[in-house]
Amino acid sequence: MAKRGGFPGGMPGNMNNLMKQAQRMQRQMEEAQKELEEKEVTAAAGGGAVEITVSGKHEITKVKLSQEVVDPDDIEMLEDLIMAAANEAFRQLDEFSANSMSKITGGMGGGLGGLPF
Repeated sequence: MAKRGGFPGGMPGNMNNLMKQAQRMQRQMEEAQKELEEKEVTAAAGGGAVEITVSGKHEITKVKLSQEVVDPDDIEMLEDLIMAAANEAFRQLDEFSANSMSKITGGMGGGLGGLPF
């Protein structure tokens, strides 16, 4: 007589494969996160008059200003250039991060990594 319910011999093959894929994806995501944390991105504004470097940890690590942009009579322009360069550096960092994750997940989407359950 056939046994009802359950799976003889443990998990079905498809479930085993899914678990292995999930573990592999988790390792890849951890490696990508470490790579991202070590990454630095530099962006400029004002034709290179202001350069900002940010780390993968979203910390500003370097600010470089050209002498001609330091005008005591126009502090607002310098503030705007610093803000623009920092925002662009963070945008580039976010883009790099999204591309890295997309390579790992194969563009499966959000949620539970795009898993169909």
